[in-house]
Amino acid sequence: MLVMDIHTFIIFILLGVVQTTIATPPIYSIALEESLRTELFTSYTAQQRPDKKVRVGIRFHLLTVNDLNIKDQTLSLSGYLTIDWWDSRLQWKNTSSTSQDYTSINFLFATEEHVWRPAIIIENGVDGISVISDTAVPMRIAQDGRVIWNPAGVYKINCESDTKYYPMDTQGCYLKVSAWAYTQAEIELYFKVEPVDISFYAENGEWDLLSAESFKAEAQTRDGDSFSSVFFLIRLQRRLLFHVVNTLFPVALMAILIAFVFKLPVDSGEKIGFSLTVLLSYAVYLTLISDNIPSTSNTVCYLSLYLAFILLLATIAVILTTFVINLHMRTDDERMSNSLKKFTSNYLIKFACWKNKCCHRKNIVDHERLDLQIYNIKGTHLSENNNSHDNETEHKEGSIDLTWKELSEIMDKVFYNIYMILIAISTFVLFVVIIFGYNNPDTS
Repeated sequence: MLVMDIHTFIIFILLGVVQTTIATPPIYSIALEESLRTELFTSYTAQQRPDKKVRVGIRFHLLTVNDLNIKDQTLSLSGYLTIDWWDSRLQWKNTSSTSQDYTSINFLFATEEHVWRPAIIIENGVDGISVISDTAVPMRIAQDGRVIWNPAGVYKINCESDTKYYPMDTQGCYLKVSAWAYTQAEIELYFKVEPVDISFYAENGEWDLLSAESFKAEAQTRDGDSFSSVFFLIRLQRRLLFHVVNTLFPVALMAILIAFVFKLPVDSGEKIGFSLTVLLSYAVYLTLISDNIPSTSNTVCYLSLYLAFILLLATIAVILTTFVINLHMRTDDERMSNSLKKFTSNYLIKFACWKNKCCHRKNIVDHERLDLQIYNIKGTHLSENNNSHDNETEHKEGSIDLTWKELSEIMDKVFYNIYMILIAISTFVLFVVIIFGYNNPDTS
């Protein structure tokens, strides 16, 4: 009886060991992984897609914005894509599909040379369009056959620039990812839960990242076949400090200098030289601005319009300066017409505030040199009486006796006031428009 109990006890122990051995999968080892790899890839064909229609998930991880060149209309990004799909031929979670239990192995790693991968291109690439490929980046294969691939790179893409509000502009650039060779019936691209990841984004010194968005594009049709595509929208806004200090303020300050050419006295001999210097300075600035914006007519840069307008004013200022010098150099032997005297006394003097004669008409008479008594004393001849009557009418209308030098001074003041008004209005409008565009990036 004792012998039977001992045998029964030993049998129970052996059954427990066997059950424990069966329930516990083999622990991980290199030999076990090599065995799994051999079993999975022995009859695997990398050219054969996993299913009739493969759904490929896409996520873009933005690392940094390297450069946005609005003249060449290119954007350079550093980042990587997360691309994943299911391949039922590469799963070992279900132990019935393998010769032994490999569940202690969580992941396998392989390269694109041994595993099928979807053919995907960056559709708007600038340096060349080719299928995304990187043999150095391993693919992570999970137990359920899910394949995860993270090809990284520097993507230089075409970006149609909007220079309307330059240099306080906002740009939106698209990264277009599209399936290649495989039609939409064979490969469908879709977004993961978080399509764009900026958790590791490094700031750019010139551009602020406003947003990174994604949306499913309509299928691209090529030769009658539809191909799946997804778009990523990167919205960037230019930082202010550099261009405000180095572009906007110098432009506005030089514009004011144009008006001050009319403050220089003719006798200084510097009026023409000063006006030409300002004109050339603006021509140089217009050239610099033109070198930084694309040669396109799709949008018009407001700053270029402003510079062109100020350049026109500077050109006209040279002509007006020549005209003022010509007036100043005339001698008193050249008679000034009465109509010019009337127009000057009635309008120009008031507008120019010449010798503080801005508002009151009666002050103009203080400057007149009347000769009415001379005509009243001389004879009774009809022609003299007519001349006297004309002179009386002329003085009643407020005309004054001016010299050419005085007229040149009046014209200088008139031109100065006109230029200051035009420059102030145009500069104010420019700043209002570009600040509005900066604060409302959705309108740009």
